[in-house]
This record gives sequence, C-alpha cells and structure tokens, in this order.
Amino acid sequence: MKLYTKDELIEAIREVSARGWHSSVKNTIDTRNDGAVGNTLEVLLGLEENNLPIPNMREWELKGQRLHTSSLVTLKHIEPSPRGSKIVATVLLPLYGWEHKEAGRKYPATEKSFRSTTSATSYTNRGFRLVLDRKQGKLRFVFDTSHVDSSDPEIANWLKSVRQRVGLGPLNPEPYWGLDDLRYEIGAKVKNCFYVIADTKVERRHEFFKYIRLLVLSGFSFEGFLNCIEEGVVLVDFDARTGHNHGTKFRIRQNHWHRLYTSVEEIHL
Repeated sequence: MKLYTKDELIEAIREVSARGWHSSVKNTIDTRNDGAVGNTLEVLLGLEENNLPIPNMREWELKGQRLHTSSLVTLKHIEPSPRGSKIVATVLLPLYGWEHKEAGRKYPATEKSFRSTTSATSYTNRGFRLVLDRKQGKLRFVFDTSHVDSSDPEIANWLKSVRQRVGLGPLNPEPYWGLDDLRYEIGAKVKNCFYVIADTKVERRHEFFKYIRLLVLSGFSFEGFLNCIEEGVVLVDFDARTGHNHGTKFRIRQNHWHRLYTSVEEIHL
C-alpha cells in the first residue's frame, strides 16, 4: 500500500479530481452505503480499505461525503460497554428490538431490528437518549418510558412487548462509553482528517463520483467533541438486526467541523 505525505496526498486528490467522473466501487443503488465516496477515492489512490482502528495515510484519516446530502458523517465505530456482554446483541436487540420491516420477506419472520439515532438533547420516540455524565466519566445510553410516543399504535404495541420481555425499568446493564476510552479511540482515529466532497450522478443504475472539494482538518479537540455531544451535533447511531450488527457509530452533523478541529483549511481542487 502506498503511503503519502500530506502534500503528496493533496496533489494526488487534485489529480483524481481533474480526471472527472469515477465509477463507485460499491453498489449504492439498492443498498445504503454512506462510505462509498471515501471507499472509491481510497481505491483511486491505491489504498486498501481501512477497517482497522488506526488512521490510514500515516497520521491522516480519509473521509468522504456526497455534495447534496443531509446524512450524518461517521467518525468512528465504537461498541458500548460493558463490551464483554456484547450488549447490543444480548440486551438491546432481543429485549428492546422491534420487528424488522423486511421480516417474513427478505429475512425470517422472527427478524428483529434495533436502529436508533440518538442524541443528548432529546429522547427518541421510543424513549432512548444519551446522557453525558462528566462526573462519572461516562456517556450513558438510557431508556425512559415516560418519553415513549405511545400515541403511535406501532410504538405502543412495541412498548407492550418490552414490558412482557423485560419490564419497563432502566436498562440493565446500562450501556455506556467511558470518556477516557473515547478520548483515546476517537482521538486516535480522527486526529487529522482529509474530508472530500463529491458531486454524484447515476448512469445505467450505477453511481459515479466527481471530487469537487477538499477540507484538511487538524488539531482535534476532545473537549469540542464532548460539547458537540451535549449540543446534539454528535450522535450515536445503533444499526443492528437479528442476523447482523452493522456496528454502533459516532456520527456528526454536516458542516460542524470547526467545532471539532482548531484548523479547517479548504484546498482548491
């Protein structure tokens, strides 16, 4: 795998941009794939897809996003503690999950889903929320039935099933992320970042990307990261079903990089 210096990587991305449209290396038409912009650029740059918990390109992480999208940007996959209990698979999915929309069709009739994009500023309609507890040094994932939207018949039926499965008390064990662990795992992954933005088009049911903007982000601030959690700018996204856990992701809203980094430099492509 080729390794780049910062300046070499900028020039390589400029060359990719100058060549115009590039075919996505991932299928994006019939499946959700927010990482295809970055995955395609990695291939064009001669890099292996980076699924390891270390930055690629020496000290730099590469991320990409479509131009016309409101999707959140994934910062890092980090499963909640206590990790030994595999809490998503053993607690959240079987005890608090709901029927998967493809149950009985694409998946078995018993297939359950636990998908929750959760913030620290408000409860979801199923009563889940993040709580940043600086005193205890942890980010908690909590459940409170008083915030469940029981006016929705589907959610009311789900809540009834939760009562039968486990009761309506607090989550036990309660999922959490230790702040010291987050400082290390998030900081190591996104210490410095190349963030590319691509225009898109679809031809013959295949997506193509044209790389049009590059932001060079450096000076990651963990305190800024915690503030973003408290203000609902950084969220936690659970995405699991009975047959597969797609991973628990820390994700950030668009156009808030200045909250995480002391330096945000736009490079002309």
